[in-house]
Amino acid sequence: MAFQTETLQIKKTDKVLEVGTGSGYQAAVLCEMGVSLFTIERQRALYDFARLLLPRLGYHPQFFYGDGYLGLPTYGPFDKIIVTAGAGSVPEKLKEQLVVGGKMVVPVGDRLHQVMKIIVRETENEFSEMDAGNFVFVPMLPGLSDMER
Repeated sequence: MAFQTETLQIKKTDKVLEVGTGSGYQAAVLCEMGVSLFTIERQRALYDFARLLLPRLGYHPQFFYGDGYLGLPTYGPFDKIIVTAGAGSVPEKLKEQLVVGGKMVVPVGDRLHQVMKIIVRETENEFSEMDAGNFVFVPMLPGLSDMER
């Protein structure tokens, strides 16, 4: 996640979408950097944990329980998007939520191997994509966790 944060070149003025709140560690790092943070988690237990913990530590991102593949279109567009789980392909709906000039980092591949993709929205309809090394993240799954349905 440190590599992702550095790659995004985050500035205090950035509006950031984090896909995969997890325990809240990355959200805390991003809050420390002074961004306006929107974070989404699909597993209710993790969502509840981070939503209670982070404010007690002085961090106040906007929390959302939902499908990270869908992002948060009503709250976008975002300057930066960080996906903290390995996706099978680049999530198109997330690309659409970037501002022109915005950047997204997302590990893409299977459960055992992903390539970090850096996506930049060059114009309203054009995106550039670069590979930035090999990683292994937990898989990004669509929808809500099975226990939540």
